[in-house]
Amino acid sequence: MSDNILVRVKDLKMHFPIRAGFLGRTIGAVKAVDGVSFDIMKGETLGLVGESGCGKTTTGRTILRLYEPTSGEVTFRGIDLASRGADEVRRTRRHMQMIFQDPYASLNPQMRVGEIIARPLRVHRLVKTAKEEKELVAEIMQKVGLNVNLRDRFPHEFSGGQRQRIGIARALATSPDFIVCDEPISALDVSIQAQIINLLEQLREDLGLTYLFIAHDLSMVRYLSTRVGVMYLGKMMELTSSKDLYDDPLHPYTRALLSAIPIPDPPLERRRQRTILAGDPPSPANPPKGCRFSTRCPMAVDQCRMVEPEFREAKTGHWVACHLV
Repeated sequence: MSDNILVRVKDLKMHFPIRAGFLGRTIGAVKAVDGVSFDIMKGETLGLVGESGCGKTTTGRTILRLYEPTSGEVTFRGIDLASRGADEVRRTRRHMQMIFQDPYASLNPQMRVGEIIARPLRVHRLVKTAKEEKELVAEIMQKVGLNVNLRDRFPHEFSGGQRQRIGIARALATSPDFIVCDEPISALDVSIQAQIINLLEQLREDLGLTYLFIAHDLSMVRYLSTRVGVMYLGKMMELTSSKDLYDDPLHPYTRALLSAIPIPDPPLERRRQRTILAGDPPSPANPPKGCRFSTRCPMAVDQCRMVEPEFREAKTGHWVACHLV
């Protein structure tokens, strides 16, 4: 494995059983993530986009072993986490953290801010004295733009943007190398979103962090991400550099997503053609045969409905799963 690869995901699957009856017999499975492969390079931000229910968040949580993967490999610093025991994963987890989507639900309302940030330090035994802990918490709060004098307040006394800064501070406490950002701005006011994005980018540059940035907002992903992966119904449809994805999208699904981004130029917005997708995504419990996108794709042919396309490198560094490319 290349020294520049921090995280490698290979044929990752996360299927949730569907149970029924008095005995809870398994009658099927929700294929939330169904054979996803990609690498994340040191120091980069890999954006992961797609519609709700496509498997983005499940992918991020499974990489961190918050979910036990059904099959596949997740390699971090050359260690396959999917095959390791709980104790070894726990030791590795201090280097892999997560910023959650909802800053209102992800913070313990009964803990003071200083305690929330200090908790990871205690769990991983990274401080020896109360004085050392207090100094380190103050340093982390300053890094994320929080007033140190507010450390004894509870989460409900803060605004949404401040709460997300607390969540970021908690993730930074263990000095991680890799952070999964699970739609960290979607629950915030538009005026606050740019501040959080700028903070994340500044922290990445200052601390040498690597991000998996999960989001709906394609325009924000373009600003923040080095490369972008597009998921649909548990599968990776396209993966390439941010510039190539926006300038030359190859997959019909990517084109449809990009056509939905508003252009701040009324005459140009009126002239451009939009791709309107018909219907809703199929159920991940019963995905269609062949290409997952074939039931909604305006370009689909018989081959698309019968044969699943290979996720292949169509151009240098530009991967796509489509028969027609």
